[in-house]
Amino acid sequence: MSERIIKQTLDLCKMYDIQPQKSKGQNFLISEDVYDKIISYADLKPEDTVLEVGPGLGFLTFKLAQKVKKVLAVELDSKIVEVLQILIQGSKNKNIKIFNKDILTAKGDNFSKISPYKIVSNLPYNITSIFLRKFLSLSHKPELIVLMLQKEVVSRIIARPPKMSLLSLSVQFYAEVELMLDVPRDNFYPSPEVDSAIIKIIPNKKLLDSYQEEKKFFKLLRVAFSAKRKMLKNNLEIGLKIDEEIIKKVFKELDLDLKVRAEQISLEEWLKIYGLFKNYSCLF
Repeated sequence: MSERIIKQTLDLCKMYDIQPQKSKGQNFLISEDVYDKIISYADLKPEDTVLEVGPGLGFLTFKLAQKVKKVLAVELDSKIVEVLQILIQGSKNKNIKIFNKDILTAKGDNFSKISPYKIVSNLPYNITSIFLRKFLSLSHKPELIVLMLQKEVVSRIIARPPKMSLLSLSVQFYAEVELMLDVPRDNFYPSPEVDSAIIKIIPNKKLLDSYQEEKKFFKLLRVAFSAKRKMLKNNLEIGLKIDEEIIKKVFKELDLDLKVRAEQISLEEWLKIYGLFKNYSCLF
């Protein structure tokens, strides 16, 4: 932890009557070393544009601004935005633009207007899944994403069989993912009830030919995970009305046990399942 950042955080909270709200995931990072590691993982270039979500009191924001051409910071809390505007006006950093918006309601077309961009953020924990689905499915995806997330969520994202989930499959479908660093809870103010971790995501995959194909694939996954305690065969038969004999043929071709559950199957196997069902004209 950094004594300087701790003091500045407490001073700013007192000066502007900021009371971190748990409902908004407001736990401010107070470690200089962790901030520097986040910066290093992002492989920043002077010409880069960075999107930061949930900038908090701006410690990461200003560090980013010293490394890149432009920082676009999106903050939902209007009081925090006012503080950030004051801090920006009093600084030498004129390449920071603050938006008082909900990132989850931003239209995808808005990001197509940005030059190639990266996302670097201490992301509010309560929006993680929706945020990742939103940005990884955009046609104009970020070049790289470095996020601080709840450690349990990171574990789910990087999972392998037999612990797959809809979240892990969704992220791994679009990107390479890597755990970079565990960050204990005492690196935050106020200290949350959980530990965190930093993850690097590189959206570099194109596994299906079209957006329509992706929609069908993810509908298959949603049905498969709709009742996790049930065997996959039953979920597919009930949820997609696929004939049991066809399911048995597909499972036999892929050497899958008829009692297999959705979380036991890898992304590669899911793509094969999708392709075979498609050949049998079973999907939509």
